[in-house]
Amino acid sequence: MGSVRAVLIDIDGVLTVSWQPLPGAVEALREIREAGLGVVLVTNTTSRTRASIAQVLAEAGFPVSAEDILTAPAVTAAYLTEHCPGARCALLNSGDIAEDLGGVTVVDGDEGDAAPEVVVVGGAGPEFDYTALNRAFGHLQRGARLVAMHRNLYWRTDEGLQLDTGAFLVGLEKAARVEAEITGKPSAAFFEAALAHVGVGAGAAVMVGDDIESDVLAAQRAGVTGVLVRTGKYLPETHRAASGTPDHVIDSFADLPALLAELREPAEQ
Repeated sequence: MGSVRAVLIDIDGVLTVSWQPLPGAVEALREIREAGLGVVLVTNTTSRTRASIAQVLAEAGFPVSAEDILTAPAVTAAYLTEHCPGARCALLNSGDIAEDLGGVTVVDGDEGDAAPEVVVVGGAGPEFDYTALNRAFGHLQRGARLVAMHRNLYWRTDEGLQLDTGAFLVGLEKAARVEAEITGKPSAAFFEAALAHVGVGAGAAVMVGDDIESDVLAAQRAGVTGVLVRTGKYLPETHRAASGTPDHVIDSFADLPALLAELREPAEQ
């Protein structure tokens, strides 16, 4: 489709809500695949491994495998291996992501253990109670680095918007007077990893997401064409108050093949 050679796609709120396919999403992804475009699913989801995400999506009919998926935990593991090799990491996360944290030394951080050198914050859930957050605060006061997989404030489920990591991360940063190192979206490193994963340059890629700041505008800052969908966590007021303007806005992922066809036309004239 013209100069567009690959599509970076957020999952939650774009392809699915509560892991149920949104209308037309399966068919649209098949059409994009059949057009020969590279596809990488880029997600801040921290409750599932790449393999389990691929299984759920494949069972719903999406033409994807684990190799097509890049998660915040997987990118975080690579980041920690490069920047904090061998460090003892205390993990605060909802869900089992051990499979995607290969090479990372995860410790409990309980009294009597060697103090964690890094506090790693993943996705929020019931585990983010006072005891866990206060324990993380203690580690940070003793000099541990703070690494967060993302700072999303909320996400959408079939029960509506739910609080996410960002709502708690701000408190930890303020209380401990530290700034988190972000490894997932909206970090530039995450988009660089996604482009490397699919083997194209930024100018040949399109990013599709429902989070105008973390998905779309962050991708545009990395040189990727941004497409905002009006599904998932999309809110008109958030759109109006955003720090920038998306390159394109569509009603849903089902409309993406038509948009890609339009983007192709100038190159064919």
